[in-house]
This record gives sequence, C-alpha cells and structure tokens, in this order.
Amino acid sequence: MGSMNIGEVGKGTRLIFDNQPWLVLEVNFVKPGKGNAFYKLRVQNLVTGNTLEKTLRGGEKVEGADVADANMQFLYADANGFVFMDQQSFEQLTISTKIIADTKDFLLENMECSVTLWNGEPIQVRLPNTVVMEIDYTEPAIKGDTQSRVMKMAKLKGTGAEIPVPIFCAIGEKISINTQLREYAGRAK
Repeated sequence: MGSMNIGEVGKGTRLIFDNQPWLVLEVNFVKPGKGNAFYKLRVQNLVTGNTLEKTLRGGEKVEGADVADANMQFLYADANGFVFMDQQSFEQLTISTKIIADTKDFLLENMECSVTLWNGEPIQVRLPNTVVMEIDYTEPAIKGDTQSRVMKMAKLKGTGAEIPVPIFCAIGEKISINTQLREYAGRAK
C-alpha cells in the first residue's frame, strides 16, 4: 500500500509488521517528561488472531497493509473447503476449513459475510454480529426449575453447533445468536 507516518495511524488502520498484516486496535501517544515522544500500539494479527503491543518512536514510518474487505455470499461446503461468491464480480472463491475455523458453527447457506483478502488471498471471514437459527434439539424444561438464568445446551439446525440457551427455549424455536460471543442473544422476532 505504501508507507505512512506513525502520526497518521489510528484505530482500524491496517499495517505490515514482520511480513504479516496487523489491525490496529488501540493507539496511545506517550510524551514522557524527559526523552522523546513515542506511540504505543495494540495490534491484532489478521492471519493468526494474536494480539500484541508495539512501541514506535514519533516520526517513524510504517508500512500500510494491502488488505481489502469484500462482501461475499456463502454458497456451500465441499471436500475442498467453503465456497463463497463475490457480490460485485460474481466470482466464486473456495476458502479452506483452516481459515473458516469455528465460524462454520453459525455459517448458513446464502449468508452474506465479510471476507478479508490480503494480496488476493482470503485470510479471515467475519459473520454478521447476530444470526437467526432454529433449535434442532434441546432437553425439555423441568417444571419448578425457575432459578434465575438457568441454561441448558441446544443443538442448532443446519450446523449441529451446540450453545447454552435459557431453560424456556424449546425445539423448533428460532433464536438470535451473537456470533462474536457465541451465545444466546434473544428470541427471533
């Protein structure tokens, strides 16, 4: 992408460190009483997901990452991986199971996702913040068990993933799930 001054870097900027793309999560400018000013960055590796702190001197140049986000639609899964279609060019892209990882638990056919591409290769798939899924199986509620926030496990239709849900949820009910926290968010409207 090109180099930029450290003073131009802000939250959400994508940079290259050690030949890897990193997302800046937090930027702090520190000016000690004695000595030169410096920037403390908290960054997350877009390939591995690791987070670390970087300290850079004021006036230093950093390399911007050539990272793009594309809106893609999930079509189907096969032996080679998960097939997505670019919403703009209608090209199909197969993404490996390693990159999808636990995202597959809430990935439904025809779902729109944001795919991060680095040098034309997919490195990350982000689902919508919430998805609506149907409960395939869960144990029935026990009468009289009304303690606050009692949870039970429920298997989701379509993916087979299991998440804890409140005791009042029943088989066939549609629920809203927070994909970042991997937890029940409420009944679907």
